[in-house]
Amino acid sequence: MIKVAYDGKAYHGWQFQEGMVTVESELNSALAELFKEDIAVSGASRTDAGVHAKGNLAVFDTHARIPAEKVAAAMNTKLPEDIVVLESLEVAPDFHPRHCHSVKTYEYRILNTPVRDPLKNRYAHWTYVPLDAERMKEAAAYLTGEHDFTSFCSVHAQSDTRVRTIYSLDVTRINDEISIVVKGNGFLYNMVRIIAGTLMEVGRGHMEPAQVGEILEAKDRHLAGPTAPPNGLCLMNIQLQEETS
Repeated sequence: MIKVAYDGKAYHGWQFQEGMVTVESELNSALAELFKEDIAVSGASRTDAGVHAKGNLAVFDTHARIPAEKVAAAMNTKLPEDIVVLESLEVAPDFHPRHCHSVKTYEYRILNTPVRDPLKNRYAHWTYVPLDAERMKEAAAYLTGEHDFTSFCSVHAQSDTRVRTIYSLDVTRINDEISIVVKGNGFLYNMVRIIAGTLMEVGRGHMEPAQVGEILEAKDRHLAGPTAPPNGLCLMNIQLQEETS
């Protein structure tokens, strides 16, 4: 298993797509060059195009004899500079992080200034419209717990169930930066970005905080806010609840 960090700006998301440059395809290419065999990694979270990560997980099989703990350094010599393998370790042949109970943590960052900051724009969504973080925090409380998040996922989401559990959803403001940190057992397609877009509507005064609870109950995507841009989103961590070796 490998732990991977990446700047998602240049990639069409995590998942392999024919003819597209993705994080998964870059990892596969690096492994093929390193081990001289066809290898396909399988990720724990399929981040969207333009979304970043500090701690995504992936597994793969290989016949190579190289010690597992040395794979990270070896892969980093083959990868582009915007993808880094932070850690590598051996896991059981039948292990997959998607089959473990896990807690995923995402952060959405917002730069709330009159003028765009070119040094922060790559990793935060900029808006000049003043946002009330306290209203956003009040609205966020309606989303914690186990719910059907149909209103907060893309209509193109493919999943057997749209029920997910959010363990915590925190909104904090430090000077001109607002951070939305959400922890859950899993997330639907575009779910975190739609939550962020909806909370920003509350922060602008276009919605009342209590409306977020009503939108959740309605199970209607059209009632929620827009899907926030991908550059503000980062997969921070995936904490596995079972042993990985």
